[in-house]
Amino acid sequence: MSDTDKVFAGSIPKIYDEYLVPMIFSVYAEDIARRVAARAPAVLLEIAAGTGAVTRAVAAALPRGIRYVATDLNEPMLAVAAQRQADDDRISWRQADAMALPFGDVEFDVVCCQFGAMFFPDRVKAYGEVKRVLKPEGTFVFNVWDRIEDNVLTHEVTIALERLFPDDPPRFMVRTPHGYYDKSVIRTDLERAGFRDISIETRPEISRAPSPEYVARALCQGTPLRSEIEARDASKLQATTDSVAETIRTRYGSGALEGKIQAVVIEARP
Repeated sequence: MSDTDKVFAGSIPKIYDEYLVPMIFSVYAEDIARRVAARAPAVLLEIAAGTGAVTRAVAAALPRGIRYVATDLNEPMLAVAAQRQADDDRISWRQADAMALPFGDVEFDVVCCQFGAMFFPDRVKAYGEVKRVLKPEGTFVFNVWDRIEDNVLTHEVTIALERLFPDDPPRFMVRTPHGYYDKSVIRTDLERAGFRDISIETRPEISRAPSPEYVARALCQGTPLRSEIEARDASKLQATTDSVAETIRTRYGSGALEGKIQAVVIEARP
């Protein structure tokens, strides 16, 4: 993983929240919320909360009286999350590194994480931290993206960028968001961290967007792909976005479009 893969700064958090969350994240946030609510936690930790897609869904699914700590390594993302969340005295926001969680042992009933594990430099260490802060009967609920070929619109954007930059194509999507999907690797990492009761399933869904321009802006400007494009030619971000949109328009037409998305969803207990 490149150092820039973890940089969600500048205008990226706002575009991420406005475009990517409804396009690909919300449907999986609802799934995480259902799984968390089924565990009826009194004390809940979220790591890699991003701009709060899961936080909003989980908060809506849980009753009064719980304690919910939402964390992220990236403070600009967390600032958007806190701003988007209605006043809710159940929730506290905290900048935190998943590999060194600033919490006591056996503190939480559930730990959840949406599409964050792919960014952990040392996943076994991060999973070990999750196990440490979980109560003995607690559950770790998280998901990761499946391979990029099963996430159609993201794959289309990646192919378009390969054609635009044939000598040095931006590979953020392949390298990081869609780089950690092997179920046997995920299971082994969790077992090495001390988890024993592990369930893993594949969950396909449908991504929808109002236009090709929406898809291109979401992915080219609302993710670290933006940094990769600007590193190649900072003056061509919008031109590159427009070119990617035209490629998608040629394939799908000018109106609303949809494509398959697919994630791997994991529930693990010590």
